[in-house]
Amino acid sequence: MTGVWGVVRPQAVRLVAAGVAGAAAELCGLGLVAAAAWLIARAAQRPELAALSLAIVAVRGFALAKGTLRYAERLAGHDAALRVMAELRGRVFDALAAGPAGRRRVRDGDALTRMVSDVDAVQDLLLRCVLPGVAAVVCGAAGVVVCGLVAASGAGVLAVGLVVAGVVVPWAAAVAGGRAAVRAAAGREALAVRSLDVLEGAADLAVFGAADRFAARAGDAAARLEAAERSAARVSAWAAASGFAVQGVTVAAVTWAGLRAGVDEVGAAVLALTSLVAVESVLPMAEAARRLREVVPAVRRVGAVLAAPPEVVPAGPVRVPAGPLGVELRGVRVAFGGAVALDGLDLRVEAGRRVAVVGASGAGKSTLLAAVSGDVPVVAGTVELGGRPLSRCAPDDVRAAVRGLAQDAHVFAGTVRANLLLARPGADMARLRAAAQRARFLEVVEALPDGWDTVVGAGGRGLSGGQRQRLLLARALLADPPVLVLDEPTEALDPAVADALTRDLLSEPRGGTVLLVTHRLAALDAADEVVLLDRGRVVQRGRHEDLLTVPGAYRDLWDAEQLTTTV
Repeated sequence: MTGVWGVVRPQAVRLVAAGVAGAAAELCGLGLVAAAAWLIARAAQRPELAALSLAIVAVRGFALAKGTLRYAERLAGHDAALRVMAELRGRVFDALAAGPAGRRRVRDGDALTRMVSDVDAVQDLLLRCVLPGVAAVVCGAAGVVVCGLVAASGAGVLAVGLVVAGVVVPWAAAVAGGRAAVRAAAGREALAVRSLDVLEGAADLAVFGAADRFAARAGDAAARLEAAERSAARVSAWAAASGFAVQGVTVAAVTWAGLRAGVDEVGAAVLALTSLVAVESVLPMAEAARRLREVVPAVRRVGAVLAAPPEVVPAGPVRVPAGPLGVELRGVRVAFGGAVALDGLDLRVEAGRRVAVVGASGAGKSTLLAAVSGDVPVVAGTVELGGRPLSRCAPDDVRAAVRGLAQDAHVFAGTVRANLLLARPGADMARLRAAAQRARFLEVVEALPDGWDTVVGAGGRGLSGGQRQRLLLARALLADPPVLVLDEPTEALDPAVADALTRDLLSEPRGGTVLLVTHRLAALDAADEVVLLDRGRVVQRGRHEDLLTVPGAYRDLWDAEQLTTTV
């Protein structure tokens, strides 16, 4: 958890201030009750008013100080926790979005859990575990001291009660709720994954008749999570009941010990109420211990993401040239587990060329784009960018030079303008409009309720599939990199619109090198070259018109597409 601690460390001063304020607030609460108990009991004896004046002032002072210090504790504690979460979310996002070097890939639902639930666990660790623990120790010790001043035997009994309520009961709650906490954490992660499958894959699941099956899986995950949380709730209820029982027994035992020691009624009142408040200050430790069992695995998962090996920057990295860049792959081999995605692939694309990559599903098209952009490790062979080996270039330079639209591109919750500006934060309105126009998204934006400031949900909720795709394409075009890689940029669009947009992308005179993956061939007459992949190898390449004159896989794909269009 070194990475998490690195984020928390800069907020140490605020956390210490919150801990001190919280402990001081508990001390003021203890002093308030002790002073009020003494004042009420002593007033019953009808002494001179002057004998009560100090206690009256003390009660007022403790009451005012407690509220002020409690406010200061909440202000400092939540300020520190929110600062930590803001920084931590950014670092986790960067770690999940970074290149593959040494990083473990996670599913989108798992990444969502990392970004939300697991990062929130760090807040709970600070506000619900650490700070209450500090206040409990300080207030408990102060209660023992106050009772010791009244009756030494009462202080001993109170110490025993504090240990039982603040250590034994929380330990038992943590042990009893440990399995439920682990199941609950795993259940949240599973539910996030299953829910995301159902929500984002609803259309595909409906087409293949699998919607009910996946919905049932999500329902099973929700049921398992509910069972785990019910079990955890039973443990919490048992721990709370046990704490209150220990509190009552401790108060009675301390009072009895004081009376046995010969204290008067005033001392007995002080002992009873002081011990009541002292034990009450440690009761939250039971919930803190149970919560600790839940948050520690989540914090460790966040730490594992942050502690993943950083991207390897080669010694003496070479600079990626400016302007349109040529791309060359020689003998490139990429494998995922035991499956080979690219098998000794050779391909050369000259700078400024517009190349379409086609082939059946699983032929290696997306992997080719990922290899060019450095998003997948190359097992063998070399990838060159502008004549420079990709392995010798700094990862940040590669990401700046090769950008575009990937299959897993994400629309973030925010305005349309903010989603586009992710590609070029300093872009002015003219650039935004130009990119949207090229993606045929401008009319869509202008028809939205708030135009560019229309808020869309995470994943593009509120937009149709075609609108979402055009937003993502406009973002890719706004980046205008030297090498533009587009993976199925017209997916979810009407075939006629898709073909017209593909033709525009391949015939646009400006811009850099373009590598476009598509499953439709109708508009590829605009491409400088078409590359057909099969099982990770180039099996045909050339102009669209030339490939149609040669019997082979490309013409078979064309005939199948024409037949489908006719039908």
